[in-house]
Amino acid sequence: MKEIIVEVSNEGEVKLETRGFKGKSCIAESRFLKDLLGKETAQNLTPAYFQTEEAVVRKYLPLCG
Repeated sequence: MKEIIVEVSNEGEVKLETRGFKGKSCIAESRFLKDLLGKETAQNLTPAYFQTEEAVVRKYLPLCG
């Protein structure tokens, strides 16, 4: 399940965390919130950012003449 978690501290600092996304889609999907909230001061990329969407690759091997 894909989620965008928004956390607001008592000081007004806003943190966005994405879960369930792979690759750069997390940045694209959360862009609207970043645009609404203002300037981004820091960005921490998780290992999921560096993963690629799983593609189905099928290879056919000639087993019989």
